[in-house]
Amino acid sequence: MKGDRRAVALYAIVFLIATAGLVYELVCGAVASYLLGDSVTHFSLVIGAYLSALGVGAYASKLVERDVAARFVDIEAATALVGGVSAPLLFFAHGRSGTFSFVLWIVVGLTGTLVGMELPLLMRLLRERVRFEELVAKALFFDYLGALVASVLFAMVLVPQLGMIRTSLLFGAVNATVGIVTSFVLRADGLALTGPRARCAAVLVALIALFTQADRLLASAEASLYSDPVVFAAQSRYARVVLTTGEAGTSLHLDNNLQFSTVDEHRYHEALVHPAAAALGRPPVTAMVGGGGDGLAARELLRYPSIERVVLVDLDPGVTELARRRPELSRANAGSLDDPRVTVVNADAARFVEEDTRRYDVIILDFPDPNSLSLGKLFSTRMLRATAARLAEGGALAVQSTTPFYARDSFSTVLATARAAGLAALPYHVFLPSFGEWGFVLAKRAPFEPPRALAVDGLRYLDDQALASLFVWPVDIAPRPTRPNTLETQRLVRAYEREMSRYLP
Repeated sequence: MKGDRRAVALYAIVFLIATAGLVYELVCGAVASYLLGDSVTHFSLVIGAYLSALGVGAYASKLVERDVAARFVDIEAATALVGGVSAPLLFFAHGRSGTFSFVLWIVVGLTGTLVGMELPLLMRLLRERVRFEELVAKALFFDYLGALVASVLFAMVLVPQLGMIRTSLLFGAVNATVGIVTSFVLRADGLALTGPRARCAAVLVALIALFTQADRLLASAEASLYSDPVVFAAQSRYARVVLTTGEAGTSLHLDNNLQFSTVDEHRYHEALVHPAAAALGRPPVTAMVGGGGDGLAARELLRYPSIERVVLVDLDPGVTELARRRPELSRANAGSLDDPRVTVVNADAARFVEEDTRRYDVIILDFPDPNSLSLGKLFSTRMLRATAARLAEGGALAVQSTTPFYARDSFSTVLATARAAGLAALPYHVFLPSFGEWGFVLAKRAPFEPPRALAVDGLRYLDDQALASLFVWPVDIAPRPTRPNTLETQRLVRAYEREMSRYLP
């Protein structure tokens, strides 16, 4: 009976180490995507390297011929240490030029190798208690079950509630605890595991100490990522949200990507909103904003006295709430999200436009750049076709379309996609000191001429002359023929990755 209980305990250990192992893999992939751009390439390379390291570890486990139990507990201590500090180590490495990629692959390789050794060694410890067929079936069952639990917890609970640093430290503590528990479970077999147990305990104490200082660790790491002081940082369900403030103004960053700076955001948002309102040919009454959770596009729409309703659809309630309650943002957006004419809907914009039945005079799509498949779908023919169906008679649509200077093919793809979706579309651009040349697409359901006169006065940047200049293209950044972006191909994401990799570290 005691042997059966020990076997059950060891199966529980299989489940825990599998859960922790997948969490380390997800942490490395997510941090790499967060710091280098939410990239399919980065995540897939991390996963591929990690899985390869698992294989190396599984093969290396055969080199452990003596004192298997002691070596297993020692490997738990090592896994706890390397995996536990993986996230803070990567954050700090990113602040030191040229070291991040080296540290990333070392961490991925070491963690994967150590995790790969765990299950084979544990199965060797179990084989004297369980028939081989049952051993393999049960061990793999609990291993895969742990992976499932880890993937669900990571997305739904760990990252939103704890963040990357606390998550890696927590599961490092899980591995250290597993080592300690294993040493006691196997003590009944007369094994001397005092030394390995002490090493696990030392690692556990260190990780708990670091966990209590996680906020300071993250603040210190993030301070190295930004040139201005960080005044607010939080993990929402969908992104790491950071506000910085310096002499030039306040900047909003999502997953380490600059969204706007108050020093020049007026140029961007005036260029985003007012050409569409001018192309409408009549005073706008209803409008929709996709994305734009900062409230700045809504602020520009509220300049029109005729506006009666603005529906703002942003996935992340963390961003829209921040735009309401942080004074730096509420001042910038002039309290637009608290205006009774504005309705905030926290939902997926692609689903919203397919299910909504209302029509809008002006629609503004202000999504982040297409650096992931989840964002790429927002620039697809399906999305733009569904959005076009929400336009009122003569309505106009404006789409944020990334930089035509650094990502000319990506910008051209957005334009081609709008046209493939059945829209008459015109490209235009504006210069932003914080970003450089920035591109947009203006579209209607019927052919139209570029607007030449604004429908509102008193803007900080745009006047009629500047409006006309937006549609004049220098030869070196003008859009060129390319294929549209569809849900099936997602060619826009690949094009954006390829082009921006020339300029990103």
